[in-house]
Amino acid sequence: MLNAAAAERNKEPILAVLQESVNTGRHLQALEISSGTGQHVTHFAQSLRNIVWQPSEFDRQSLASIEAYRAHYQLPNVRPAIHLDASLPYQYWGGIPPESIDLVVNINMIHISPMACTEGLFKGAGAVLKPQGLLMTYGPYAVNGQIAPQSNIDFDYSLRQRNSEWGLRDISFLGSIAEKSGLFLEKVMDMPANNKCLLFRKESLV
Repeated sequence: MLNAAAAERNKEPILAVLQESVNTGRHLQALEISSGTGQHVTHFAQSLRNIVWQPSEFDRQSLASIEAYRAHYQLPNVRPAIHLDASLPYQYWGGIPPESIDLVVNINMIHISPMACTEGLFKGAGAVLKPQGLLMTYGPYAVNGQIAPQSNIDFDYSLRQRNSEWGLRDISFLGSIAEKSGLFLEKVMDMPANNKCLLFRKESLV
């Protein structure tokens, strides 16, 4: 059971956004893309019992950690983790049928992965979400071409030094990518530690 300090800090604020944003009165299907250690999905599942959660990861060590959290908490509404490469089309996402998911959650992936993963995230979410389904992403972002405060500027610089394909993405840029897959930015919520939650709704293009 790996433990990420950031996940421990932000799991409760993100849960509060989910509780406010999804229907807690009916059975829902959720897919978490890039589940990391498994701390988030097991925390969310304990409070949102009406949602069946499908965790996923690209990293093999993280997959093992997710399974360790599942074994520890014994939650009936968390499925076994699947290996998922967000840069690939949804047909390679472990057999998830199109328009079968109510909620897609993606936490702290966009800025530490190549652009192909971000593009694949929106394209895949647009395919697997039901009409009116929700994609929630969380992390640090640029706003109208500007990064603030200084700590986020420094973080962006350090990411790009580590990998030229990484870095904070601009919210308006993400919105334009999302719209190509029928997802529209519904709400931007300020979060602790200079992060934000972005809520995208799947709507008909007609």
